[in-house]
Amino acid sequence: MDSPDDGTYDKPSVTIRCQDNASVVVTFCDRFSFDADSVHYAVELRAPGLTARVNEVVAWTWDSDLTTFLEELAADYRGWEGERSWRTNDRDLTASAVFRSGGHVGLTWALRPWPQAAGSWGASVTTWLEAGEQMTSLAADVRHFLAEEHK
Repeated sequence: MDSPDDGTYDKPSVTIRCQDNASVVVTFCDRFSFDADSVHYAVELRAPGLTARVNEVVAWTWDSDLTTFLEELAADYRGWEGERSWRTNDRDLTASAVFRSGGHVGLTWALRPWPQAAGSWGASVTTWLEAGEQMTSLAADVRHFLAEEHK
């Protein structure tokens, strides 16, 4: 996982790399906001043979927060049974999490823009992270990215 602003780009971003396969990457980038009620950002998924991007995922301030979901996963670093999931209000970005022995969390990130439109598409990748430190760091990085004011 890279820091929110690792100097590679002029604009802040969060990059999540799978610890089992570094070529599997999820990137949150290109954040902007029109008003105090929402944050817009792009999400990119990359894996061998796959590149997918949604340019305008919308996080509403009154909606279920991705950072809260990630913080709850980090707090449960000892594990849980079954799958936990989160989605944007528009359902164009979803995340589901499973815990596996050895203290690792599998986060499956799925993009499905325009799910009701003819010709819609979907793509997903799974990143594996350590349940404790890496999940805590990811939650903090995403919180910073979504809350940051860009000029």
